[in-house]
Amino acid sequence: MRLLVLGGTEFAGRAVVEAALGRGWEVTVLNRGRHETPAGVRALLGDRTAPGGLAALASGEWDAVVDTWSAAPRAVDDAARLLADRVGRYVYVSSCSVYAWAPPAGYGEDAPLVEGASASADKTDYARDKRGGELAALGAFGAERSVFARAGLILGPYENIGRLPWWLGRVARGGPVLAPGPRDLALQYVDVRDLAEWLLGSVERELSGAYNLISAQGHATMGSLLDACVRVSGGGAELRWTSPEVVLGAGIEPWTQLPVWIPGGSEGYDALHSADVSRAVATGLTCRSVEETVADTWEWLRSTPEYAGRPGVGLDPAVEAKVLGVPVEG
Repeated sequence: MRLLVLGGTEFAGRAVVEAALGRGWEVTVLNRGRHETPAGVRALLGDRTAPGGLAALASGEWDAVVDTWSAAPRAVDDAARLLADRVGRYVYVSSCSVYAWAPPAGYGEDAPLVEGASASADKTDYARDKRGGELAALGAFGAERSVFARAGLILGPYENIGRLPWWLGRVARGGPVLAPGPRDLALQYVDVRDLAEWLLGSVERELSGAYNLISAQGHATMGSLLDACVRVSGGGAELRWTSPEVVLGAGIEPWTQLPVWIPGGSEGYDALHSADVSRAVATGLTCRSVEETVADTWEWLRSTPEYAGRPGVGLDPAVEAKVLGVPVEG
C-alpha cells in the first residue's frame, strides 16, 4: 500500500506512520519540517496554511491519505481537492465533538451533527472545524471514498495534550493525590496505536462513512487508570478518592484541571464517555488494556525529559492540597 500522511510527526500522525511502516507500506509524509520525521518515510516539505504550501503534492499517486487536521477546514478542502484524482481514499481523523451538544448516552453515528460548519471556512471552533473537515473530504472524494474516524479521548505515547502525562507526573511525585470519584466511573478512550491500526485497516477493508473510534464504555475506569499510574510510576502515591460534589464545590474544572475525568450523569460525561462504538468494533477496532497504555506512556515520558505538557492541563498543587487538607508540596 502507498500511504500519504499529512503531518506524520506528532501523536496520532506519528502513530499512523509507525503502524504503516510496520506493515511494510510505502509511506510519504508532508509537513513543515519542525519535528524529526520517522526513519523509512519519504519526507516532503510544505505548510498547508501558506500560499503554495501544497506544491510538493502536485504529483504522485497513493492508495490513501490520512489527515489529522484540527484547525481551519479550508486546509482540508484544499488538500482533498488537489488529491481527489490521485488518491484512492481520504481517511480523516475527526472527533465525537461533531455531534450536536449534548448527545444522549449511547449515541451512534446517526446522532444529529453540529450546525454551521463549512468546508471552506477559516478556523472557528473545534466542533465546527472538525465537521468542516469532514465536509471537505466528502465534497472532494464522495461518500464511497471518505472515512471519518470520530475519535474521542486519545491517550498513549507521544501524547501532546498532556492528559495522561499529567496524571503520571502527579502520581510519580507521591504523597496524597486528589482522585476524583467514584472509582468505578466508566471511561472511554482509545490508545493512539489502536486508532492507527484501525485507520490502516479501514483502507484495507475499503470502508467508508463515519465511525465512533473509542473503546467500549467500561473498558477502563478512573480506578483502573489511576491504579495503573501508581503501579508503573513507583512514586508511592496515596489515591484519596473524593466525591464529585466536593471536587466541583472547590471550583475545580473537570477535564482540564483533572484530565480525563467528567462527573458521571452530566451532559459532558454522556458526550465523552458513553458513545456507541459497535460499528467500529465490527470493522476491526481492538483496544489494548489500560495497563499497557499507561505503562508505555510512562516509558515514553521517562525517555523524553524535554517533554512539556500543554499549559492549562492539570491541577494547581495549592488547590489540591486545600481540598485534601494537607500541606502544600515543596
